[in-house]
Amino acid sequence: MTAVLPAAGWGGAFLGLAASLVLAWYGFRAQRRPGSVRIGQLRLASFVMLGGAVLSMAALETALLTDDFAMSYVAETHSRATPLLFTITSAWSALGGSIVLWTLLLAGYVFVARRKVTDPGDRLGTGALGVMGLVAAFFFGLVTTVANPFRIVANPPADGPGPNPLLRNDIMVAIHPPLLYLGFVGFTVSFAYAMSALLIRRGGTDWLVRTRRANLVAWTFLTAGLIVGAWWSYQVLGWGGYWAWDPVENAALIPWLAATAFVHSAVVQVKRGTLQAWNFVLALATFALTILGTFLTRSSVVASVHSFTQSGVGPALLGFFVVVLAGGFTLFALRGEHVASRTGSLRLASREGLFLVNNLVLCLFAFVVLLGTVYPIFVEAFTGGQVSVGRPFFDRMAVPLSFALLLAMGAGPFTPYRWATARVLWTRLAFPMLIGSIAAAAFAVAGIRSVGVVAVAFLAATIVSASIRHLFATAPNRRPSGLWRLVSGQRAYWGGQLAHIGVAVVALAISVAGATATRATVTLTPEHPAEFAGYTVMFTKSEQHTEPDRTQRDAHLEFRDNGQLAWTAQPKLETFANQPQAVGTPDVWSTAGRDVYVALAQIAPGTVTVNLYRYPLMSWLWTGGFLMAAGGAWALSERRRRGSPTAEPAEETVSHA
Repeated sequence: MTAVLPAAGWGGAFLGLAASLVLAWYGFRAQRRPGSVRIGQLRLASFVMLGGAVLSMAALETALLTDDFAMSYVAETHSRATPLLFTITSAWSALGGSIVLWTLLLAGYVFVARRKVTDPGDRLGTGALGVMGLVAAFFFGLVTTVANPFRIVANPPADGPGPNPLLRNDIMVAIHPPLLYLGFVGFTVSFAYAMSALLIRRGGTDWLVRTRRANLVAWTFLTAGLIVGAWWSYQVLGWGGYWAWDPVENAALIPWLAATAFVHSAVVQVKRGTLQAWNFVLALATFALTILGTFLTRSSVVASVHSFTQSGVGPALLGFFVVVLAGGFTLFALRGEHVASRTGSLRLASREGLFLVNNLVLCLFAFVVLLGTVYPIFVEAFTGGQVSVGRPFFDRMAVPLSFALLLAMGAGPFTPYRWATARVLWTRLAFPMLIGSIAAAAFAVAGIRSVGVVAVAFLAATIVSASIRHLFATAPNRRPSGLWRLVSGQRAYWGGQLAHIGVAVVALAISVAGATATRATVTLTPEHPAEFAGYTVMFTKSEQHTEPDRTQRDAHLEFRDNGQLAWTAQPKLETFANQPQAVGTPDVWSTAGRDVYVALAQIAPGTVTVNLYRYPLMSWLWTGGFLMAAGGAWALSERRRRGSPTAEPAEETVSHA
């Protein structure tokens, strides 16, 4: 009986592998000889692939929930004392299980993509299914070989070590990894259609139109995953920040930057027929970077708080990354003359020109982050020495690039296609720039002496007010019904504007919180309080609680304002069974204007040492991130008429007289 679940899990993965190879065979055969394959054969292959992935994940979850330590993954990552929620999330908290989740999500994307291919003579669609079948075969192959979580343990232990402490002390482990994987895996669809279009020498916009929703789904989930991950780091790790340019954080940011460029340039090609070859490059690069990100996360080639595993999967992922790059760009080079744009040159003073600038800055940003992330790996690989590329490098490079992005983002969506006169730009941006100037002046008057923060305030206020002005200028009337009719009728465009507003809010929050934060480390006793950020901080007591899987020690700290109790903080230190390393959980008092953040550094009878932080506007960071993801979701909610690939962006009528 103990071998049933491991056998079922491995059998499901093997079934998925076989179905993936069959789908690849049928897909490429149908592309080369339309009519030689029935649509039912493609349907059956995709259904069996999904069934195999579901069976593997079900077997893994069942083994975790039933404490089946005969399965190697359960013996290595689970313990009987692990709470139910973290038992469930253990399925993707280590290498083998995370690849099983990847196959499940990929099989789901393939199943949905197959439903859009209703004609076996659809060479573009069947070829894309063939490419997706090959990609799925690689990941199912990992599950059945080097990343196999279903191995049978000869002498099962009575109990296991449990999940990594960082992965069982916050509910975000149930949200952040699946969001990131939904984003990463989703870009397989656009890659597959791009490769299929190159194989049949077909340029144009058909492959972009057919992958638009998949791109937006993947981008939205990846955006949400990045924001939730930053929030998780801020709330759980206790170091007082949310983004440390950790190599694995960067591994998720790099494909997001490339994907953001792709989403924008796809709009330009569909509208104006330009940037066609550029879109093929971006689709290929985005997918390749998701593979590279997975390699960095799961190969342990970098020292990271996210890297929890040592295994032989690294070489396989790296090899697949090289194959994707070499094969994809070779195919692109051979088919380049068939996908080059046929339209004239771009004018910089136009919407498509500014979108191109935006794309170039995004790609440069991605390259800089990639270079800083992998440079230490190359140095160690070729010289044996160790170097570190730290936060100063990334901050120094990211700041000017972020300013350039905000500038392009502020003007691009409100610039006409083809060309724009100075008068048109002035008409559309004069009032927003006035609002931006007022905001910048208000920050300066409030005592902000950082030129960078004041400049970001100007750009952020300009972007937000430009979107609001454009909404009122193009609505059929200024009543709520008229505004709603416009926003709901052009969801793709206004979803983009909502995402841009979110970016502006995030940029403002990051700049203000980073430049004006207050930090202190204090040691407190009941008799000796401390002053911090206008509050008197008093240590009143400490407590210890024992739970089945952990021992928790907390400190009670009172924050008093002029003698009145304003807030009681309870930061914690937790020690898990079989894991002697203590994990801190900070306490955060968050308002619209500022966060007060308390992390417990050391606790002893009658004394406590805490790290205190005060961050202005920190809650705006999470609000802005939510707006970015909501913008993607709003654009996805658009229902297009057949033959109308994208909603027309709202335009103003401006007199040139």
